[in-house]
Amino acid sequence: MVTGASRGIGRAIAIALAEAGADVAINYRSGEEKAEEVARYIDDLGVDVWVYPADVSDMEQARQMREQISKYFGRVDILVNNAGINIDKFFTKMDEESWNKVISVNLNGVFNCTSVFIDDLIESGHGRIINITSIVGQMGNIGQVNYAASKAGVIGMTKALAKELARNNVTVNAIAPGFIETDMVAGIPEKVKEKIIAQIPLRRFGKPEEVARAVLYLASDHADYITGHVLNVNGGMYI
Repeated sequence: MVTGASRGIGRAIAIALAEAGADVAINYRSGEEKAEEVARYIDDLGVDVWVYPADVSDMEQARQMREQISKYFGRVDILVNNAGINIDKFFTKMDEESWNKVISVNLNGVFNCTSVFIDDLIESGHGRIINITSIVGQMGNIGQVNYAASKAGVIGMTKALAKELARNNVTVNAIAPGFIETDMVAGIPEKVKEKIIAQIPLRRFGKPEEVARAVLYLASDHADYITGHVLNVNGGMYI
């Protein structure tokens, strides 16, 4: 199950898991055409794919998504909490709606989806929860107090949940991408991009596929003894 999988990092994750042989359930909130495009690509790989629209910040929608997936798709063994949004403003100009909306999707969404799929993950006997956080949740960023708070919260949740679920053989890890070539980064002015790249030791933005490969590793048997970890995929920008 990959949330926010119609584009960007989520799309790359869904495709990478399918290419590795996993059946994949795709969640999206908007962008039905793009989600269906991803589904068609995955279907051609010869694995099962299921597409379901839901706003992960809404617990009732998350519950309905789980019910439908359970009925038509089967048990979820790997949950990738990827869905996220940003509404960037200086804190002095940030309104309550901008704060609540980002927290609701980025942090509450992880809670909602993990809550509804937790029984599946425990039942599998080797469940995997992989949360996509951000370098911004580790080092902060101007104009992103709400986004930084939400992503830092995901890191704290990952570590605490890893300790709780270890007894059930469910690992819980996070991946903290740096600046990745997605729509979010594409909207940054060119001069700002140049300044960001100058701060990255590898001197480039990352690719969604590079984050997806990190997910594949944490979802695999090779990562059986790794839990509560935050894997940085940031080109050395934050160490």
